Amino acid sequence: MTDTPVRPDAHAATTDDRSPVRPRRPLSEVAAEIPDSPRKRSWQPRARRLLKHALLIGFGLVMLYPLLWMLSSSFKPNDIIFRDTGLIPTELDLTNYGDGWFALLHPFHHYLLNSAIVVLGSVLGNLISCSMAAYAFARLKFRGRPIWFAIMLMSIMLPIHVVIVPQYILFSELEWINTFLPLVVPKLLATDAFFIFLMVQFFRGLPKDLDEAARLDGCGHGRIFLQIMLPLSLPALATTAIFTFIWTWNDFFSQLIFLTDPEMYTVPIALRTFIDATSASSWGPLFAMSIVSLVPIFFIFLFGQKYLVKGIATTGIK
Repeated sequence: MTDTPVRPDAHAATTDDRSPVRPRRPLSEVAAEIPDSPRKRSWQPRARRLLKHALLIGFGLVMLYPLLWMLSSSFKPNDIIFRDTGLIPTELDLTNYGDGWFALLHPFHHYLLNSAIVVLGSVLGNLISCSMAAYAFARLKFRGRPIWFAIMLMSIMLPIHVVIVPQYILFSELEWINTFLPLVVPKLLATDAFFIFLMVQFFRGLPKDLDEAARLDGCGHGRIFLQIMLPLSLPALATTAIFTFIWTWNDFFSQLIFLTDPEMYTVPIALRTFIDATSASSWGPLFAMSIVSLVPIFFIFLFGQKYLVKGIATTGIK
């Protein structure tokens, strides 16, 4: 076994060639390169969520403040309502609800009943007529369908002030003034284009295989509409019913135009009679009856909220 000859410069290369010494970096740069710990990474999203919820709660309280102030003012004496602007009453006056209930020509439940009649007729009218019109636009093929659909959508842009005068002349000729017919009958004729568009979008999202399978079984458009489309469109129908209820219950302009007899007054017009421009206004009873008028809307929204959100999410945003 022979020894491998060693190059004379090999040892020198190993001893003389030294790597250059790197200068020390500041500790701040070294710490910046160290990845965040899992605890820090999990804390940051939680802080953002807390900040977002705090902002939402703050905006919610700002929006609810007028309602809370009206609720508080309904328990205050009439002479200190605008002097005591706090949310906690310094003096309680429970007579506002009793005085407001019997302050007008009729007890307040009379006006609640009138509003309930108008709202019930409007809700049923929109559910029947708008669903039928939406089914026709979504499933039937007829001449000029795109044009009629465009005209229907353009009618949404018409304000009520444009059509109220021709409607008043027409209903006056029919002797419908001071009746609930001008407020209910138009709903049976699919005049709310917003709800038609809402249901059209929902019907278009349903598969057409259901219609074809029903036709193979001998079903016509009537059975398809009643037994297939309507049961599947419950979210859209619930959304239509809730919006119609809220808009009709709070409608003041149309009811003021067509109802001039105090016997036919609804809740919005009855609340307006508490304010008198020539004498003292009954603010305490007015706020008390305003709270009473908000109770039906509160319960309708409370129990129909999930259908409302589902209906909006699955219809017009597609």
